[in-house]
Amino acid sequence: MTRIRIPCMSWVLVCDGAKALIFRNRGDDDIVVLETVDVMVEPHPPARELGSDRPGRVRESGSASRSAVAEINRHDEAEATFLARVAERLDERLGASERRGLIVVAPPRVLGLLRGRLTPGARDNLTAEIAKDLAHLATAEIEKHLSEAQRRG
Repeated sequence: MTRIRIPCMSWVLVCDGAKALIFRNRGDDDIVVLETVDVMVEPHPPARELGSDRPGRVRESGSASRSAVAEINRHDEAEATFLARVAERLDERLGASERRGLIVVAPPRVLGLLRGRLTPGARDNLTAEIAKDLAHLATAEIEKHLSEAQRRG
């Protein structure tokens, strides 16, 4: 496993599908001290509450039979829209400052969705990805996890 470095003044994005925390590291290579720069929260109700219509039907041409059309998972759709907004906000923050690196912390599935939405500028600054769900933790706990990640390797 390669050692993760989170230098002073680097950007840290901690997110899941409904919450994003953008930090600056005010600490050093041993101890992470996160300063909150931005918070985005968008609670998503369960998919069953977002869309309750019956699946659509399609009539086969030249036949009397009908087939069900696959239902769209509205929860996944809302999550993808939220992550697109997170990527835009991150790009705004990165563009307004001297770039010093970006570390993204998210659950594996969210990390994959977010990766495809990052702008080229954000991707150029990406120095590490951590596949963990830390968005629900307090800042002090996130700092602890990231400091431990720096020491490992």
